[in-house]
Amino acid sequence: MKQKRPIKIFLIDDDAVFLKLLEIEFLENGDFDIETYESGEQCIEMLKNKPDIIILDYLLDGMNKSAMNGLATLDKIKEFDPEIPVIILSAQDKIEVAVNCMHHKATDYVVKSETSFLRLKKIITNALKYNIMEKQLNWYMERM
Repeated sequence: MKQKRPIKIFLIDDDAVFLKLLEIEFLENGDFDIETYESGEQCIEMLKNKPDIIILDYLLDGMNKSAMNGLATLDKIKEFDPEIPVIILSAQDKIEVAVNCMHHKATDYVVKSETSFLRLKKIITNALKYNIMEKQLNWYMERM
């Protein structure tokens, strides 16, 4: 019987405390392999580790004001592999920001709150199911 491997998640946030709290939530509440990064640049360097999903902060300017922001990081991720689901996580509670993220091909947008983890877990489940169904559909379509 084939053993299911843990879901590999990249968490990228410049808020070290929030990043650690989110990592702990995932590790305590599911079968996840977590890699954390404090900048978009670090994330881009490590894409070779093939994450199943990425949770990315929108601003990423807390540590270094000249750091690559979330949208620029999202664009680089999609250049590397357009199939990686990327969820933008932000304190920005503005519809314009969420819509802009979706134009950059984000899978979803979540506002940071006390319920963020529950929402993220549901989005991850749905995104991974969607990717599996899409691959199966493509496989069938190629054989017709």
